[in-house]
Amino acid sequence: MRKLLRFFLRLLYGFRCEGEACLNEPGPLILAPNHVSWLDWLFLGVVLGRDWKFVTSRTTANTSWILRRVMINDRTFPVDPASAYAVREMADFLQQGGKLVLFPEGRISRTGGMMKVYDGIAFLLHRSGARVITAYLRGANRLPWVVHPGWTQLFPRVSVHFDAPKKAPDFPGLAATVWRQRATAWLRDQMIEQQFRVDSAEGAASVPAAFGELAARVPSRLGLEDAAGVRLTCRELCTAAEVLAGAWKRRLGGMGGEHVGVLLPNVAATPVTLFSLWSAAKVPAILNFSSGVATMRACAQLAGVRDLVTSRRFLEMTKLDLSPLVADGVRVHLLEDVRGSLSLAGKLGPWLRNRLRPGALQRQARVQPSDTAVILFTSGSEGVPKGVELTHANLLANVRQIAAAMDITDQERFFSALPLFHSLGLVGGLLFPLLRGCYTFLYPSPLHYRIVPTLVYEHDCTVMLATNTFLNGYARKANAYDFCTLRFLVAGAEKVQSTTFDTWARRFGVRVLEGYGATECSPVVSVNSRVAPKLGTAGKLLPGMEWRLEAVEGVADGGRLWVRGPNVMKGYLNPDAQVKFARGGGWYDTGDIAQVDDEGYVTLRGRLKRFAKISGEMVSLTAVEDALAGAFPVFGQRLQIAIIAVPDADKGEKLVAVTNDSRVALAEIRAVLREKGYSNLSAPREVRVVNAIPKLGTGKVDHRKLQEQLKEQAAVPA
Repeated sequence: MRKLLRFFLRLLYGFRCEGEACLNEPGPLILAPNHVSWLDWLFLGVVLGRDWKFVTSRTTANTSWILRRVMINDRTFPVDPASAYAVREMADFLQQGGKLVLFPEGRISRTGGMMKVYDGIAFLLHRSGARVITAYLRGANRLPWVVHPGWTQLFPRVSVHFDAPKKAPDFPGLAATVWRQRATAWLRDQMIEQQFRVDSAEGAASVPAAFGELAARVPSRLGLEDAAGVRLTCRELCTAAEVLAGAWKRRLGGMGGEHVGVLLPNVAATPVTLFSLWSAAKVPAILNFSSGVATMRACAQLAGVRDLVTSRRFLEMTKLDLSPLVADGVRVHLLEDVRGSLSLAGKLGPWLRNRLRPGALQRQARVQPSDTAVILFTSGSEGVPKGVELTHANLLANVRQIAAAMDITDQERFFSALPLFHSLGLVGGLLFPLLRGCYTFLYPSPLHYRIVPTLVYEHDCTVMLATNTFLNGYARKANAYDFCTLRFLVAGAEKVQSTTFDTWARRFGVRVLEGYGATECSPVVSVNSRVAPKLGTAGKLLPGMEWRLEAVEGVADGGRLWVRGPNVMKGYLNPDAQVKFARGGGWYDTGDIAQVDDEGYVTLRGRLKRFAKISGEMVSLTAVEDALAGAFPVFGQRLQIAIIAVPDADKGEKLVAVTNDSRVALAEIRAVLREKGYSNLSAPREVRVVNAIPKLGTGKVDHRKLQEQLKEQAAVPA
């Protein structure tokens, strides 16, 4: 019967198994699979031998004769969930060399992904000494017999993947309750790691191919909307990209090189342009229009850009003068002109193809996983921007890492105002929801503090990405009910201040999930999730990430963080930076001082460049800024204080507080820091006043420009 059932499952669902040999190892063993559908027991049952028993609820079984027949037999281990002896019965069975199948989540997933794990299985591991085999049922969440509200298929491809048996770590010296908590977290991490590893091996190899697969499954699903009211389904996005790809092949051909500049805001035309360039075997280099023409020109030269895609309307609205780039020989292609040159035949062919086979061209795009997918440029907050090459494998790895770590559902509605030239805006705000099959609303500026909250409310958005600066701006202008639909508020790019957490929790009832990343890491390295948040940290390292800390003189509780993983970049365009990266053997030096605890949570102390050495001790400028944030409510919410370090003849360096409000006194600043327990070394010795503290397009303080501004005012010695 098992062979017959397995044959039909292979016929209907392309069912296959990986790693099933480990199931024959001697007990005690616990099989811990994810639980996403009513048919999970069937896919597992046709693989498991008769020595394996499924743990079932005797209470549920007694509700009907059908359930009683299925749930109480020689292949099951019925228990009473309300009984205190149920776990002991299972432990006794395991101690005798038994093998149990136990779903750690205790219920069918209502998100389609991993939910919380109950600690009962940790008790069994501790009590019986059993080893655990994690199993990942891939594709079963798309069966019609699920409880999550997302999209399903009648006959999706389903596979089950078994990992080698593992013993839970010892965690010596911990009380039994704490041990169970740690072992439960360890088991969930193992299941998440396995999901990421399998999805990476089994999934599409390039970004366009991944989106093409989604479009083939749900072609009519709404994927994009922008502020102009343009709405694109998955099929329409594929059609538009294919039409535009034909235009690029005619216009660019073999001329202009592989790298094509993209200068566009957050509008529907931007993802269409990106996918069209990939289909035309070109690499988009996304320029930061907020950095100024001089910086854009330097970035274009660094990337060898000979062609630039932009919009006439965008140039008119921003008043950007591209004549310096044109003087360098860059050819500017206006989307309005390209659209006007398209023929009816050039539109009709892609339309017909995507009606019959949605996403076919995207799946057939001539790109390899190791090919550069996009060139982004670092913020340049502390120096000249660097060109970062991210491959298709890098971007997909980060998308899959986030998908495994966060309980994102098909029904999420993303609000994306972070600019797409920023890695978090591109991957977190655009590519992740597109490839995950979620709706995303694109808005061209995160600085519209009064408009953004209203749009989040009007479009019922459930996910928003922002920075600490932008969150404070929205909090000043928003109605308390504007963010009532938010389930995920993820903040990155800069440290989230404690006052920001408090404001959003108290006024809007929303928990800020802080994350950490870098452009070079595609960008997310760690993030807090709703299942396992840890206040004061930047979250747990994503699956597949390795880390190490390098000792820094003067820093006792932390070190310089290095990371390595499949999401870490291909390399830099800058020769000097690339030489340093290549020497690291795949390890990326973040330049941040951090602590990583034994559970994998990252606590940031600040960038190494943002530490001052005063009297031989290292002082974090970021920590001082965080302590002063919100400390002077009497001066209003527009008050900003930045801390910089300048040379000092006596102590090596000294701190200077720069503010946009002349009413802030040095004595008050020092009093606040003293009250919060900071030493005199952390106290600024001067206060300087500027009209406005310069910011980057991502909301971060532009410390390099601030230093230059103060030097020009002769306020700080060179």
